[in-house]
Amino acid sequence: MSVLGALTRRVGHHRWFGAAARLLVPADRIVGRLTRGRVVALGLIPSLVVTTTGRRSGKPRSNPLLYVPDGDAYVVIGSNWGQTHHPGWAMNLLAEPAAEVDVKGRRVPVRAEPATGAERDRLWQLLVTEWPAYRTYVQRAGGREIRIFRLVPAGRGAPAGPPPAG
Repeated sequence: MSVLGALTRRVGHHRWFGAAARLLVPADRIVGRLTRGRVVALGLIPSLVVTTTGRRSGKPRSNPLLYVPDGDAYVVIGSNWGQTHHPGWAMNLLAEPAAEVDVKGRRVPVRAEPATGAERDRLWQLLVTEWPAYRTYVQRAGGREIRIFRLVPAGRGAPAGPPPAG
């Protein structure tokens, strides 16, 4: 991890960081589009661009997100920087799970699977290992359950996690 990446993780839990980062999201979208997903979040953290279908407009909506790999799937979280409302992209995935990700210059059609129960707990641990500030965002979210999604490449099957107990 670069020094700048480590510093970003260290300051990520501060309110000013979330506010500043929200202002930079439009520029990040442009950079992600121009580089076809090769550069997102300035390359500081593992990021992708997810393109969802707007639940009201029906139009494509692209958003840069931090992700963690889980087998061949991508795990993302609707933290919305700890705001009290869900991000639009997460609401779009609930309405229409078919989406597309641009990651490391590859465009991949995916299907969103909301995580629940033990699977959600397992994915939460992966996410906070990558971005510890998610713990702070949960506190700021005012009791809102922050949604976690596995974005599974289209045509693929079940989660890559441990087999069910029993």
